[in-house]
Amino acid sequence: MSTLTRPATLTDELLDRITARVVSTGGGVWKLTEVYTGEVITTLPQSSPADIETAFERARAAQKDWSQWPVKKRLRVFKKFHQLLLEHNTTIVDLIQAESGKARRMAFDETCDPAMVTSHYLKRAAKLLKPVTRGGPVPVVSNSTEVRQPKGVVAIIAPWNFPFATGLSDAIPALMAGNGVVLKPDNKTALSPLYGISLLYEAGLPEGLFQVVCGEGPDVGPTLIDNANYVMFTGSTATGRFIGERAGQNLIGCCLELGGKNPMIVLPDANLDEVVTGALFGGFGNTGQICMHIERMYIHDSIYDDFKNRFVAATKALRLGASYDYEPEVGSLVSVDQKDRVASHVADAVEKGATVLVGGRERPDLGPAFYEPTILEGVTKDMLAGECETFGPVVALHRYSTIDEAVALANDTDYGLNASVWGGDLKKATDVARRIEAGNVNVNDILATAYAAKGSPSGGVKQSGVGARHGDQGLLKYTDGINLAVLKKQVLNAPADEPFEKHVDQTLKGLAMMRKLGIR
Repeated sequence: MSTLTRPATLTDELLDRITARVVSTGGGVWKLTEVYTGEVITTLPQSSPADIETAFERARAAQKDWSQWPVKKRLRVFKKFHQLLLEHNTTIVDLIQAESGKARRMAFDETCDPAMVTSHYLKRAAKLLKPVTRGGPVPVVSNSTEVRQPKGVVAIIAPWNFPFATGLSDAIPALMAGNGVVLKPDNKTALSPLYGISLLYEAGLPEGLFQVVCGEGPDVGPTLIDNANYVMFTGSTATGRFIGERAGQNLIGCCLELGGKNPMIVLPDANLDEVVTGALFGGFGNTGQICMHIERMYIHDSIYDDFKNRFVAATKALRLGASYDYEPEVGSLVSVDQKDRVASHVADAVEKGATVLVGGRERPDLGPAFYEPTILEGVTKDMLAGECETFGPVVALHRYSTIDEAVALANDTDYGLNASVWGGDLKKATDVARRIEAGNVNVNDILATAYAAKGSPSGGVKQSGVGARHGDQGLLKYTDGINLAVLKKQVLNAPADEPFEKHVDQTLKGLAMMRKLGIR
């Protein structure tokens, strides 16, 4: 595949310009490769602990001024940024593909997320950040105003599977709220968020406000957390535990979107044509490298064989390929290491008795990290593919007989990020969905309906995370609620020349009257 023509947009001038934004003084570099070919695209500067401290100093200095900008003035930057995202879409898609190896269809879908998040918070931010005055403990003579103050400088640790979406979409509400940001993208996929940040500066973001540091997690993570006022992390549950513990030691907040072993339940009356289409995306979208993708499918006995036959046939027909056009439906895994992880899960399952219905093969003819979409049958919890998050194009089919059985099987996991329920009777399907232990549950869809609903929070339960992105919570988490209370006349203290018993009697009567009048 070394003859694959790289897009003309990815010039040395562009790559040098955006990678120069990484705060780095030690001279260390990471060789960032084109996933389709394994060839080096560019070298990415690496940041030392001292560089990270410098990044926070710069962001903090810029944030002091930025936080004083009127909200409407800050939002004008994001109106321009939204326009630039659309104008430069082709370059963004090219960068995402080159660094991640995903199919162009999925790369394009990823570019839509920051635009959608920007649009949503352009409508909501001014209202959410506006001070709200309420009555105080004594009517008329007191009041209390909730003032929203930015946290300061937010650390964002973005994953490699959606580097552009998470690297920017998590930063947008933090910046709108008046914070500075220090982003650590994954080394493998730093180019697209770096380019997005260059567009933010072009849109008018003050210089220094959005900093980027790069390096391996164990090398840069502790210093990053120790200098932050808040941490936003997307990644594995194991790393999330470390970040949560470190943030707690520093008495700062964090939001963690972690792993999943997401189930899908297909009810007997489901439209199988629609289910199969959904299952293809659920299992193999982004080559299975979606935190919310489906790894466990529970199909009712009465339709199991029909669904299996259709799903296997549709999976066989999927077009795999390394191409900078929209022809392939499935792209590469992000790296050879990730491909090896997926292959090991499949091999372990087969060794322990599972059956491969389709796929189960590496495809070096297409590129170094390609693996075929794979459907397994007979997967049990003693297998890696049955218990652990595979995070690749591998799904397992299971039968069930009763709704209670399906719900119990779906909930039989430590994770709780996403779930999907399919059925013809929407009320019955929704009733089943309400019983699933997951932060996102989609009826007659896989994940897009929940995740693209930017007005509602999206997060995990159980071992799949703490906190949420999107919704009002997705912006307010980057602020502190300050209680500014005013007492216009001193009436709270008992008069010194009266018996305290009289004060007690008057206070109790006042509390009773406030309850009757509905006054807090």
